[in-house]
Amino acid sequence: MLIRSAVSALLAGAALVFTNPSAFKVKLKEIPMLLAFGVFGLALMQWAYSNAVSILPVGIALLFEYTAIIMVPIAARIFFKEKTSRTFWFGVALVLGGLLIVSQIWAGGLNPTGVFFAFLAAALLAFYFLMGQHSGLSRDPLSTMFYTMLIASLFWLIANGGKAIAFDLTTVVSLSGNLSSVHTSLWLPLLWLTVMGSFAPMALGFISLKLTTAAKVSITQTAEPIFAFIFGWLWLGQSVNVLQAVGGILVVTGIVVAQRAKA
Repeated sequence: MLIRSAVSALLAGAALVFTNPSAFKVKLKEIPMLLAFGVFGLALMQWAYSNAVSILPVGIALLFEYTAIIMVPIAARIFFKEKTSRTFWFGVALVLGGLLIVSQIWAGGLNPTGVFFAFLAAALLAFYFLMGQHSGLSRDPLSTMFYTMLIASLFWLIANGGKAIAFDLTTVVSLSGNLSSVHTSLWLPLLWLTVMGSFAPMALGFISLKLTTAAKVSITQTAEPIFAFIFGWLWLGQSVNVLQAVGGILVVTGIVVAQRAKA
């Protein structure tokens, strides 16, 4: 989490230097918002999710985490007076129903500790979406990402006792799954993880929160498990049954329905 946050902050800062250096300016009144966003919306959200998936199956952990799509519009109504239509809520119902089928929650028992961390991740994820929308009203998305990722990095550095995590980047590793015959130095998959698995999706997320509502961004992000299943099938050779495929179709349908809902 420290490395992913630090690299994302570095890349966001580099992009700002060349595109909009004036966006680095921070008003005094914005500091509490950036601190809360970085600590709760990013660092602790990642921590809660990591704990959830270490205890629960990933699909089940994501099912609980994405109950954030219910929390976000309710909180947006309370704090931003933002109304959501019946069409949007119908989309939410389709998405949650699809995730329920994809996760196949009935196939295994639920660990109470894992469920707690998953719901905590959901609450913090909802906070992340709402703070992203709020900050987008006055700040450039990349500058917000730079400062919040920097704050998250400092948080994890302090939590780690001031020690950075060391890796032998020359270590040769297998890409596993259907690519198990391919071997490469550790720096290449680590570079992919930090750039394409952290910086790119987070940057796109911050930009989207400036262009539309947190409720619509949050429900679109529920497509993540569907892509995870697709990559798991293509890369790791994991199987996807017909019922899970139906659940995936429901999730995508729900996202489309929610996006077409009037603001």
